[in-house]
Amino acid sequence: MNRTDIIDIIDGTHPTAPRWPAYAHQGLIMLSAVAIAVETEPGLPPLVRHALFAFEIFVLGIFAAEYLLRLWLAKNRWRYATSFWGIVDLVSALPLFFVLSSSWAALRTLRLLRLVRMLKLLHTNRAMLRLQKALEQTRGELAVFAFLAAIIVYIAGVGIYTFEHEAQPEVFSSIPDSLWWAVVSFTTVGYGDSYPITWEGRIFTAAILFVGLGVIAVPTAIITTALINADLREDLEDEIEGDIRRELKKDLGPLTRKPKRRK
Repeated sequence: MNRTDIIDIIDGTHPTAPRWPAYAHQGLIMLSAVAIAVETEPGLPPLVRHALFAFEIFVLGIFAAEYLLRLWLAKNRWRYATSFWGIVDLVSALPLFFVLSSSWAALRTLRLLRLVRMLKLLHTNRAMLRLQKALEQTRGELAVFAFLAAIIVYIAGVGIYTFEHEAQPEVFSSIPDSLWWAVVSFTTVGYGDSYPITWEGRIFTAAILFVGLGVIAVPTAIITTALINADLREDLEDEIEGDIRRELKKDLGPLTRKPKRRK
């Protein structure tokens, strides 16, 4: 058993090994999420709080051991440590060092940090892997549209400041303040805390909303197309792999049969 086999067993992607280690790992993450929610309930008995604390220490120890194991088994340790999933694994186990060096009350401020471990549920999800491949294939196009969106947001902030500053000096007091309106309008959220009252500002807002819908819709279509292509490619790879295995069984079948003994 090599290093890759051990990682595949942990992730549940090994072709022959049982998947119970991966299921146990995912179940532990879900239980830890339940524990984080339960510990916020007021009036819990001290015994329950101590049990939740002990369970948190156990979970953090498991994740710390997993991170060190993955780091040791990685072909390129620096590349794993700086990768997205490497950082997620590290952050999932990081609160353990705060537990060992400070009180439990200090660790409570790291509740959001502990929630990062929920991302580990997506590590072995095939749909998430397809999404990761789709994002990698379209990162150039997405970067272009992100840059375009930033330019349009800035133009929207400057434009609404120009049209609305005199009518609403308190709401649109500066361009940086107007950028908040631009972001909210560009994403079509519309909190209602700032809105145009002049007819020039309203026409400008309508134009920005239409542009915002278009800029948001195009990257969505790009990612959707990439996901479909990744799904088709994965199905084709599975089909080819299945055909190869069937052909190998046919070719190796006579070699694996025991010769009949002559009487």
